[in-house]
Amino acid sequence: MNVAIIIAGGSGSRMGQDIPKQFIYVDAATVQIYTLEGFQKHPQIDAIEVVCIDGWHDIVWAYAKQFNIDKLKWIVSGGNSGQESIRNGVYNLEGICSDDDNIIIHDGIRPLVDETVLSDIIIKCNQYGNGVTSMPYNEQIFVIDDEISTVQYIPRETLRRVSTPQAYKFGKLDWAYHEAFEKEIGIYGSSYTNTMMVELGERLYFAAGSDKNIKLTTKDDLEMFKAYLKSDKDNWLK
Repeated sequence: MNVAIIIAGGSGSRMGQDIPKQFIYVDAATVQIYTLEGFQKHPQIDAIEVVCIDGWHDIVWAYAKQFNIDKLKWIVSGGNSGQESIRNGVYNLEGICSDDDNIIIHDGIRPLVDETVLSDIIIKCNQYGNGVTSMPYNEQIFVIDDEISTVQYIPRETLRRVSTPQAYKFGKLDWAYHEAFEKEIGIYGSSYTNTMMVELGERLYFAAGSDKNIKLTTKDDLEMFKAYLKSDKDNWLK
């Protein structure tokens, strides 16, 4: 079974809006619905769980019904951090998922998840036990020496940008979150499942990525998302 956990527990303060950014309407739907539709339409996704801000559960259910997101099976309250929210989603699946089920974790504010990316994530997870979306890094990276200068760079050929979606076998994922929160490893700051896994000594395997898979953090990101939607409608991007 392939189960998606969509993380939508943030308040979105950097967007500067009155409502969480995942609930902002763009054209005919909310950002979150665009995200959910990507998983709803994928033939290998069996079920969806949303980790959501308290007080918004009924709204998510209502939107899911309106837009025929019938793979949505569970809504769980988020935590005080991204890692707590993911943990809540994972723990909720205890007794539901088997150890060998694939759990695909994805940010609710990445609404342009590609079908081929999802497919490759699942392939890699079945093959290696996990799969993380990755892309080459195309800019030069320099290491700060004294805040205003540098004498060292990191060869970009040695780097990969890793984001979501990312997939893990449920048994390993559930163990990892219990271990991490018990020992306080990889759960603070900007930590995410992938960085936590590495801190716990796990090897990650790269899967396909897409430059369209943008994260909507600022107003500029939202405008870029609107442009992508328009370009898809114009059907000129191949």
